[in-house]
Amino acid sequence: MKLELPKISRTTLALYAGASGDHNPMHIDIDVAKSAGMDDVFAHGMLNMAYLGRLLTANFPQEKIRSFAVRFTSITPLHGRPTATATVARVEDGLSHLDLTMALEDGTVTLAGTAVIEGEISA
Repeated sequence: MKLELPKISRTTLALYAGASGDHNPMHIDIDVAKSAGMDDVFAHGMLNMAYLGRLLTANFPQEKIRSFAVRFTSITPLHGRPTATATVARVEDGLSHLDLTMALEDGTVTLAGTAVIEGEISA
């Protein structure tokens, strides 16, 4: 399963900040980001997790999602184009265990995680 997303824009970051209430200036103010040693603002980690959640809910009924967890492994830079991917790792006791990744076009993995879905999913 794969969800290809548009490039991360300043508009996307501003809208997500407003919707989520996460107004950390590292994500929306270039001066603050540069003062912290970054080249520019970058995407909220939880925005990328939400994209992975969108991949899951687009493929499975919400009530079948038993768990969903991620580790943040790298930033998603402004203008980065992330792709969310879910693969079946194993099926056991009527539950499908998925490996999740969010990766950029150059292969950088920005999130890695797992989900458990009720029911048996074929690979």
